[in-house]
Amino acid sequence: MSNSSLLDRFAALDSAAVSDALDQLGLPSGVGGVRPVWGPTAVVGFAVTVGLEPRAEGPAGAHIATTAIENSDDQSVIVVDNQGRSDVSCWGGILSLGASLRGVRGVVADGVCRDVAEARELDFPVFSRGSIPATARGRLQQRSLGQPVTVAGLTVEQGDVVLADESGLVVVPRDRAEEVAEIATGIVARERAIADEVRAGVPLSRAMHDARLAGDKESVR
Repeated sequence: MSNSSLLDRFAALDSAAVSDALDQLGLPSGVGGVRPVWGPTAVVGFAVTVGLEPRAEGPAGAHIATTAIENSDDQSVIVVDNQGRSDVSCWGGILSLGASLRGVRGVVADGVCRDVAEARELDFPVFSRGSIPATARGRLQQRSLGQPVTVAGLTVEQGDVVLADESGLVVVPRDRAEEVAEIATGIVARERAIADEVRAGVPLSRAMHDARLAGDKESVR
């Protein structure tokens, strides 16, 4: 399956269905706490990972995440590991502009951001733990690019499939992505069938059976 086709399959899903599929495979399920900072939005793409750390003494270098943007394309989601810090922004408006111009699909940050209005005006999805006006300049520096990072307790490797929406965040290992997409698609189909039955008047306790939700038809009587 091509990369674009794979992302199209995940774009038709939500974090809950993907999380259930990950559960079935014994992989880490979805997490909360990282949410869209403006409006109802969702994002899915291949991770470009950035690790940050407190600023050390020495000459100033390129601003955080700028090299990540330059290494991204229209299938990328930039994933920023700032260890959940809430006292300093790890993403701002000029970064959103630069990423948007490269076609980047969005950013997921384990930290807080600023310039929310600019991201909204650009229609650029930003997911983080909140917002703060305090700048990263003089406070943060880039530790790594393209190396494994941790976001809300989930390990994210370069190229993993990242999906974030209003419910939360899921990370799918790239080598399991097709398998996860297949299972999640089946979960969505089952839940839609159950919803149709409920709308038709089937008692909720009969239609919404745990075994059926898990796909075990033999256990449903």
